[in-house]
Amino acid sequence: MKLNTFSYFVKDAGLSFKRNKALSVSSAGTVTATLFILGIFILAMLNVNIGLKDVEARLEIKAFMQDEISSENKTEIEDLLASSTYIKSYEEETKEQALVKLRKQLGEDGEMLTEGYDEKNPLPNSYVIRVKNASHVDDVVKSLQGLEGIQEIKDGKEVVDLLVNVTSTAKWVGIILLVILVGVSLFLIGNTIKLSVYSRRKEIGIMKYIGATDWFIRWPFILEGAFIGFIGAFIGDLILFFGYRYIFNKISESFIISSLLKPNYILTTMMPYFIFLGILIGCIGSIISIKKYLSV
Repeated sequence: MKLNTFSYFVKDAGLSFKRNKALSVSSAGTVTATLFILGIFILAMLNVNIGLKDVEARLEIKAFMQDEISSENKTEIEDLLASSTYIKSYEEETKEQALVKLRKQLGEDGEMLTEGYDEKNPLPNSYVIRVKNASHVDDVVKSLQGLEGIQEIKDGKEVVDLLVNVTSTAKWVGIILLVILVGVSLFLIGNTIKLSVYSRRKEIGIMKYIGATDWFIRWPFILEGAFIGFIGAFIGDLILFFGYRYIFNKISESFIISSLLKPNYILTTMMPYFIFLGILIGCIGSIISIKKYLSV
């Protein structure tokens, strides 16, 4: 394609955009809303995944031992823990260590609430076990259940399962909402192009009469759709950036959280994909409209 021909297409697309300014702005606004919601969904999923990894890193299984456990039973438990391929690390926590940890958790009232525990400590000895992956928790728990000397087994897998279920539900809701909004965007962009085609039907007829090719006529409309998609995507990404940065700063001020995704990720990583997707939506909407409503 020659440069002067491409310049003509761009100029023609710009004039068409101005002629149907209200509908073009409405179409761009729909693309903005579509990609803004997509961005919220992506950020939520990324932050939840970061949170899940953080929870998994802290996930512990506690195997509480009976006070009268024999040395043979204790050796059997340790051999099983040492040989398991699912376990990242484990350590024994004595009654005394458990008491120190409990007092730290209780804070200023720790000494008062655990008064007398030094003479008669009711806390059990235990093994603190860390698994390589949250999915291995059930396997480790099952291997420990029924062993002599183990009184009780506790794990925090319920929290991980809850997060996974919430993530899965949010993912499907986000996908359904995204499909609906993409459909609305395509419809509005298609109507914008349809209006442009209708308003220029006589001009198009003359162009065909003097020998203009089908693609020569189509390109300005495709570029118009791409321009609408670009504007919508760019604005959507900026709104997402400023909105997320505001929330990020508020959370950072209130809580000590370092694992949230940084706002600059939106501009450095998400924006190119947003712009590509916006242009793609615009082009598809234009092509569908031209194919359906323009006989060239």
